[in-house]
Amino acid sequence: MKALVEGGAPEHKVDAFLINEIQLLLAEKRTSLAFLRTGIAVIALPLSLVSFLIATSEHYRVIQVWPLLTPLLLACLVLVIFGIHLIRSAVAKIRHADHLIQKLKEKNSVIAEFVQ
Repeated sequence: MKALVEGGAPEHKVDAFLINEIQLLLAEKRTSLAFLRTGIAVIALPLSLVSFLIATSEHYRVIQVWPLLTPLLLACLVLVIFGIHLIRSAVAKIRHADHLIQKLKEKNSVIAEFVQ
């Protein structure tokens, strides 16, 4: 005879449900890590552009190319702000997923052995 848990459902169905729930949370966490990686890459682009401009600054005068530099620097600023937004939202989602996984681990000690 199958062991029943509080709600009358077989124990293996509850375990399978918890495993599926943790898999879903881990998938969300992987997606958030991809957003984090994208945010870092978006910030790296303006930094490399500005580094290139500084490295080649002896070949031009800033006052003469100011009309070209202004839109470029504004675009770099927008990219940095967008990258920071991606990073902040990804970190918040990762922390939230970790918190939910921790709660599930506290509920079921069997699952806690497998999920670190």
